[in-house]
Amino acid sequence: MDIRRSIQGCVVALALVLAGCSPTDSDGSSSSGDQSSEPRPTPTEFEQSFADAVSGEAAAVTATADRLSPGFTADNIGVSFEATDLADPRLDPANSNLDEQLKSLGAPALRFGGNALDRRTFWTSIGEKPKHDEEVTVTPDDLSRLKKLIDATGSTVTIGIPLGTYDPGRGTDMAVHAIDILGDSLVGLGIGNEPNGYTVKDVPNGNVRGEGWNKEKYVRQLEAYAKAIHAKRPDAPIIGPDVYDGPWMEAFADSGVKHKTAISQHWYQLPECDSGEVPGRGPQAENLIDPLAKRSAQRNLGIGKEKADAADLPLWLEETGPTSCPGTNDTSLTNASALWAADYTLYAAQLGVERMAMHSMLGACNGGAPMSLVCDPADHGQRSDTFVPRPNMLGLRLVVPSIGGTFTKTSVKGGGDMNAYTVSKDNGKTLVTTIINANDAAEIGGNPVSMNMPKGFSVDKASQVYGPSNGAKSATKVIPSNPLPDTIPYSGPKKTGSASVSASPGADDNELNIDIAGSSVTVFIMRKE
Repeated sequence: MDIRRSIQGCVVALALVLAGCSPTDSDGSSSSGDQSSEPRPTPTEFEQSFADAVSGEAAAVTATADRLSPGFTADNIGVSFEATDLADPRLDPANSNLDEQLKSLGAPALRFGGNALDRRTFWTSIGEKPKHDEEVTVTPDDLSRLKKLIDATGSTVTIGIPLGTYDPGRGTDMAVHAIDILGDSLVGLGIGNEPNGYTVKDVPNGNVRGEGWNKEKYVRQLEAYAKAIHAKRPDAPIIGPDVYDGPWMEAFADSGVKHKTAISQHWYQLPECDSGEVPGRGPQAENLIDPLAKRSAQRNLGIGKEKADAADLPLWLEETGPTSCPGTNDTSLTNASALWAADYTLYAAQLGVERMAMHSMLGACNGGAPMSLVCDPADHGQRSDTFVPRPNMLGLRLVVPSIGGTFTKTSVKGGGDMNAYTVSKDNGKTLVTTIINANDAAEIGGNPVSMNMPKGFSVDKASQVYGPSNGAKSATKVIPSNPLPDTIPYSGPKKTGSASVSASPGADDNELNIDIAGSSVTVFIMRKE
């Protein structure tokens, strides 16, 4: 997480198998993101479940084939882990189902860094013992295990090199082994994590530099590491500075480091831990889906994009998530986090973010990191070989069909709190439209939607994640991708006067009329006939 910003806001801190687990928080809710399996028997048609009668405002969604410049790649969906997770034997596909969970996100970008990189990670290739008990030893064998995971998922990866204890020789040794073991799948080395927070004292082992620490000293140490690394591996890709604020990005961009590969930014949607304001940026579920969230993302990611463009480098959002505040299971487990994850991922890509990783940990569902995409349902302090997804991961799965596409112009008229994105794929023969309906299902049931498509297109399949409300915890469910039924419930203005309309749009209007459940993310895959 972004330490400095977190401390400022909080003085104390589709068809895939979805497993469930039972540990509960003190309020009786499951802390695992308890997800029941897909509907059984497996449906053969797209059939929604409505929490109440459809009474929401009608919406008109227009999906066009008019391409915009950004594309959506496999790297736009990613997972960030703590560097200490490199020592976890469950990274090996033979030891857990982590590889299967990751593959449900396509071939996601992977990143290892986080607060533990500079405070608890001890690298050695010669069998040394760490100086401090809280440190976790990472070795070449751990990187070899990571390589197995990467080979299984098809992912690319970035690796953090510890800077908390200044030791260019040790850092170079880790970088050399990472390059040699991970090969072309390694796309970036990040030297240090959030160096702008190195003087923070309010987190365990937080203060790794004195009060005189600043951007200039960071650059000198960064350059020393990079120079040593490039002396051994001249083409090593260096990314940085892994912070949220612009001046440190400028310092990295203006440094003498060779082979700078990307500007890496960190940003969390709701960092103001002490705030209870709604709408606002405190850790309340309502704030994830309020329009203010998107404005905040545009403003803050715009800082990174501006600095990256000035340096002629891509912008990588190496660590992000719903909130960096501790103890926010109530927010992270809500269905709102699934809606936010899908909306935010697509929106960030539209803004020009080329790589993004949601921060996670291989911890327990009950008592572990609340924002994590996956968690272990074993009792806290124990381990199992089965990871389960949380609601935000289910939301990410819904954007997988957009991988490989280029955004097109899409508009939404009416519909209340509703957003939509479309990408064009397969040389213009396929359109994928994702509709995020953040109107609360418990209040409006759903919304009648008229979706206008370019001439010659019709809906091939649809899928959805949904919940009984935005605030429902551990209740997000999946409707797997299937063809639309012959008749579709539609409560909006009817052209035919019947209770429902055909699944296939007419030849003249290319319009699909359908009720869409509230508190949902729905994906329509359209093919050109």
